[in-house]
Amino acid sequence: MSMPTIAIVGRPNVGKSTIFNRIAGDRISIVEDTPGVTRDRIYTHGEWLGTTFSLIDTGGIDVGDEPFLKQITQQAEVAIDEADVIVFVVSVREGVTDADEKVAQILYKANKPVVLAVNKADNPEIRQEIYDFYSLGFGDPYPISGSHGLGLGDLLDAVIKAFPDKDGEAEDDSIRFSLIGRPNVGKSSLVNALLGEDRVIVSDIAGTTRDAIDTKFVDETGAEFTMVDTAGIRKRGKVYENTERYSVMRAMKAIDNSDVVLFVLNAEEGIREQDKRVAGYAHEAGRGIIIVVNKWDALKKNNQTLHDFEIHVREEFQYLAYAPMIFVSAKTHQRLGELPALIKTVATNHEKRVQSATLNDVIMDAIAMNPTPNVNGKRLRVYYATQVAVQPPTFVVFVNDPDLMHFSYERYLENQIREHFDFTGTPIHIIERRRK
Repeated sequence: MSMPTIAIVGRPNVGKSTIFNRIAGDRISIVEDTPGVTRDRIYTHGEWLGTTFSLIDTGGIDVGDEPFLKQITQQAEVAIDEADVIVFVVSVREGVTDADEKVAQILYKANKPVVLAVNKADNPEIRQEIYDFYSLGFGDPYPISGSHGLGLGDLLDAVIKAFPDKDGEAEDDSIRFSLIGRPNVGKSSLVNALLGEDRVIVSDIAGTTRDAIDTKFVDETGAEFTMVDTAGIRKRGKVYENTERYSVMRAMKAIDNSDVVLFVLNAEEGIREQDKRVAGYAHEAGRGIIIVVNKWDALKKNNQTLHDFEIHVREEFQYLAYAPMIFVSAKTHQRLGELPALIKTVATNHEKRVQSATLNDVIMDAIAMNPTPNVNGKRLRVYYATQVAVQPPTFVVFVNDPDLMHFSYERYLENQIREHFDFTGTPIHIIERRRK
């Protein structure tokens, strides 16, 4: 699977974050009338007319001495480099500015499809003033209003039309999995150990891996895998030193294009805040997840060490209760032979389908054991359920009133489904719908 990526770029204070929030359908980016508020790229998924894509919000590109300006510019340039299509946002109120011209110069060099969005065109009179923006050289400008949502449909139509053509690509039936985790947890060492060769540079210096590398291999059973080692930061010969932030972005893109994610922890260093951030993204993206604790050979252990470590990880990542955990050593190859089979199991569960009749038997038995809640004198009624998607398995439960489904009862139904069907390693989604 390959998910196209859109980067929203432009000078500060033209409304990029407002547009981002509109497309994402939520207030994810901070919106404030102060230039430079969005300091980091912000990532989410969007969907338009059945096409799903990754969406990146950026800090504005500009020149000057304002705080964080150099970092914001670098972040935006990195996002441009990762994008398949760029939405270049300008403001009709200020017209074409010198800063817009400078952003345009950067985008010319990027050699990527660019769709020009003229924001803040809230009324018909202002919408007639977009013609000056043809001078930027990106074809037809699209008048929009991020705050009111006007014109976004036409804009997204143009963006999707500019996505790379996937029809000519050969079908890949291999299991795609990526290794994610903060720098220096041993991802590259795991790659080399799994392949039995020095495929990537391995060093004790955090951030040594500068590019993401796709590697195909076949295990002893004949199963085909495509492995992605996510990484740092090389862009047109210029290396930015902000390796940690860039590696997070590469990890997020690899997650979007994976069936299964190996979430790698360093047994010596334990859990850090960045671990939680990346793991949370993998979970929200609905990918199959395996927790891989690397460098297990480096710890002094007793009979309780493994048990205590697992308890600690489960406490820190309670939302990953479904993810299997394996303790390995890239250095000694301890338990590495078990990984391909575990990846296959999780990938199979990630695309598993359950027959509706069997599913409804489980749901109705669960309700008989634990009746639905009564809210303000009104009881939730569950009529039937059906599976509507895989990767991850997604179930629609038809009820009399979706508002009566408390999250705790939804969790109860999820646990009952997991108890009867093996969904180890994969999140499952439950959606409530009112029966018509």
